[in-house]
Amino acid sequence: MTCVFAGLLVSARMPAEAVIGGREDAGPLADASVMVLNARGGVCSGIVLAPDAVLTAAHCVTGADAYRVHYRDEAGEPVLIVPREVVVHPRYDRDAIKARRQSVDLALVRLPEPLPATFAAATLSRAAAPREGARMTLGGWGVAAEGDHRSTGTFRALDMSVVEPYGPGRILVWLGNGPKRRAGACDGDSGGPIADAAGRVVAVTGFARGEGRDRCGLMTQGTLVAPERAFIDGTLRHWGREANWAE
Repeated sequence: MTCVFAGLLVSARMPAEAVIGGREDAGPLADASVMVLNARGGVCSGIVLAPDAVLTAAHCVTGADAYRVHYRDEAGEPVLIVPREVVVHPRYDRDAIKARRQSVDLALVRLPEPLPATFAAATLSRAAAPREGARMTLGGWGVAAEGDHRSTGTFRALDMSVVEPYGPGRILVWLGNGPKRRAGACDGDSGGPIADAAGRVVAVTGFARGEGRDRCGLMTQGTLVAPERAFIDGTLRHWGREANWAE
């Protein structure tokens, strides 16, 4: 298990150019983001809600024997944290995509100690779900190109538009940039933020779709946070913490 995590840390040191179609970003979204690693070699992103609480996708913290929250300290050295507790949304269904069932792909991770003061808690949006055409910013620590797993470990952001392939969403939001531009989330971006123009997190990235044999680049799906406020606030309250919410 140690070797798996060590291998991921080596990969995370490799430089890269972009989230598919995106740009390197060191702004507020990056300051409120960490990586979430699993013992099977999986890489995800996470959103800091409190010094010792991280929001991510449920599929990022289920199905493996061990998980670590990862970041680099001010000296550039890797830090791996064993979670103190993981709470998965009660309506998460790991087989939802295959079975075409609804699922809430969210989980909260409690850390045994606070993150450094260089991290800032994200602000979550309690506004109504964005409608088609609204501009959003997707962020994550994933690959720069599909299959290029050595390019994980750099936070990247990408401006995208809300699309409604199945009509307005009450649980999910879909993002796209048109079929002529291959862009969006890919491996390692799950659990990362989808934010509005004010930087408020509207959704948590959970799934990507490509064209043909591609698995990424056509559309990105995220789980809306506002409809799940009771789960988020209830879990954090149990931990003696609270999230920042804004309209």
